[in-house]
Amino acid sequence: MKVMITGAAGFIGSTLAKKLLDNNYEVTGVDNLNDYYDVNLKKDRLKRLEINNNFTFEFLDISSREQMKELFEKNSFDYVVNLAAQAGVRYSIENPQSYVDTNLVGFGNILEGCRHSKVKHLVYASSSSVYGLNENMPFSVHDNVDHPISLYAASKKANELMAHTYSYLYDLPTTGLRFFTVYGPWGRPDMALFLFTKAILENKPIKVFNNGEMKRDFTYIDDIVEGVSRVMEKIPKPDPNWSPKNPDPSCGKVPYKIYNIGNNNTVGLMEFIEAIEDELKIKAKKEFLPLQPGDVPATWADVDDLIKDTGFKPDTNVKDGVRNFINWYRDYYKV
Repeated sequence: MKVMITGAAGFIGSTLAKKLLDNNYEVTGVDNLNDYYDVNLKKDRLKRLEINNNFTFEFLDISSREQMKELFEKNSFDYVVNLAAQAGVRYSIENPQSYVDTNLVGFGNILEGCRHSKVKHLVYASSSSVYGLNENMPFSVHDNVDHPISLYAASKKANELMAHTYSYLYDLPTTGLRFFTVYGPWGRPDMALFLFTKAILENKPIKVFNNGEMKRDFTYIDDIVEGVSRVMEKIPKPDPNWSPKNPDPSCGKVPYKIYNIGNNNTVGLMEFIEAIEDELKIKAKKEFLPLQPGDVPATWADVDDLIKDTGFKPDTNVKDGVRNFINWYRDYYKV
């Protein structure tokens, strides 16, 4: 089976590519290696993949219509997994245009490529941020998500709507995955675990937003890629029970599906910091700050549909996940 993974030099994309290569898939990785964070980290992730003869790397930008058209024309992909995106809630306030280019224009190019080349299944990253102002916990894929509070969240919600349209018009099977606070080895330097670990080891204060009153459904990277790989093989079918009078946003009368991938367990930010302190054996200096624009105070994933349809439930606990990350961090940065 031939799989295209966009964002293949990214945190989730590179880990998924390695898992699929280990399972004898043929993988084409796409990335533009932008400098949103350390490009050398991205290149080192790719090095883990390039030792496998079943891996091909394409250096291109998904927002380029011509490049994407050419890529789809010269290949015949069974599956496409779109993990390329401009990430980050706070950065979307500073640099909205990059989110429009990658998350909207780029995703449109992928939909067009999948449509014309008869891809069997398009799987794409959405985000827990789409739940926005929703306070009904745990967050369910059956709930309305029409009130995002960042452009990043809005772009991910737009992806779900765009995918549904292509499922309806062209019978293209699409599945959106709402990821919940992913962490682990090879993670992004702009995310909390990476920032906290680096600052604590450098004896610098860490920024603790919402005065420490945040809660997150921290989800370990291996659980995320296991969920993605299982969903990829489960091509959605139209739901005969879907009703236009009482529409369920997680499915439809078309080959379209939405899943949460989270640990189904919300953890307080202070508890998360404590796990880092325990592993490093260093007490963090904390700078308590208010809730940032675009952030939500809590996330918690309902994963009943994922369990029912794939038989998989993410379950890595935070202490184990933090330990694995810190072991990787010490090794990678020779700390």
